Amino acid sequence: MRNTVNHAIALRIQQLLKEKEMTRYRLAMNSGLTHSTLKNIIHETIRDNKLSTTILIAAGFGMTVSEFLNSSLFNEENLEL
Repeated sequence: MRNTVNHAIALRIQQLLKEKEMTRYRLAMNSGLTHSTLKNIIHETIRDNKLSTTILIAAGFGMTVSEFLNSSLFNEENLEL
């Protein structure tokens, strides 16, 4: 099954929240995003995530954007582009 980039980002956020035992509220605080923006990304109501937002989310997890994107979710064969 192929995912959209937005769906892959939402899945990756959920995966990392679980792994790091972090709440969405804590991630929002750490990343500098509003809780509602983060909620909209996770629920995929934002049509096109910006790279700058993805960088902030990665930083909120204490990782680089490269580390955030280092998941099979983002392999081209798994994405609908």
